[in-house]
Amino acid sequence: MIVVGLTGGIGAGKSTAAGMLAERGAAVIDVDALGREVQMPGGRAVDAVLAEFGPAVEGDDGGIARPALAQIVFADPAALARLTAIVHPAIDAELANSISHLSRSHRPPEIVVLDMAVLAESRLGRGLYEMVVVVEAPVELRIERAVARGMARDDVLARLANQASDDERRKIADVVIVNAGDRVELEAAVDGLWLQLSAWGAGYGPSR
Repeated sequence: MIVVGLTGGIGAGKSTAAGMLAERGAAVIDVDALGREVQMPGGRAVDAVLAEFGPAVEGDDGGIARPALAQIVFADPAALARLTAIVHPAIDAELANSISHLSRSHRPPEIVVLDMAVLAESRLGRGLYEMVVVVEAPVELRIERAVARGMARDDVLARLANQASDDERRKIADVVIVNAGDRVELEAAVDGLWLQLSAWGAGYGPSR
C-alpha cells in the first residue's frame, strides 16, 4: 500500500483529481474534513483548543465555534500558530489511525490519497505519505474557477497570498499535473498518474 500526499492551490483542481483517483480505486482521505472533525463535539482537539482560547470559542454543542475561533486567529499570526500547534498533531493522529485501519482491512487499497490543502505550507502529515503529487494551473485560471464557484475575487486573492507558490510546491513534488484544460485532459493526466502510482506501489519508483 502506498500513501500519496495530493495538494494544490485554490482553484487548481486538487479535489477534482482526488475524486478521479477514487474512481480508479484509491482510498481518499479528506484532510480538511479531519481538521473540522477534531474540533467537533468529542473531537481530539476540543479540550486543548478551549484551554488555549477560552470559553468564547465553545459552541452550543460542546465543540469549537469555528467562526468565533477564526475571528481570533486569522487576525493574529501568533494565535494562529498556537492553534496549528494543537490541531495539526490531532489531525496527524486521526490520519495515522485511518491509514492503519485501511492497512488492516480485509482488502487493503493499493493506493491511499491524502487530499491536503496545506501540504507545502506545513508539516501536516509528514512521515505518513511517501509520494507528493501537485495539481497546478495558471493563476488567472484558478481565480476564474474559484469566482465561478461563488467566491468573491478579493477573498480568492487573499487565499492565494497565504498559500505556497507554484515553485514551492514543485520543489517537493514527485509528480506535477498541470490542469489548464478541460476535464477530458485532466482525466488523461490522472490516468497517467495512476499508472505511475501503481508502479511505485509495486516497488518500481522512488520512496521518501
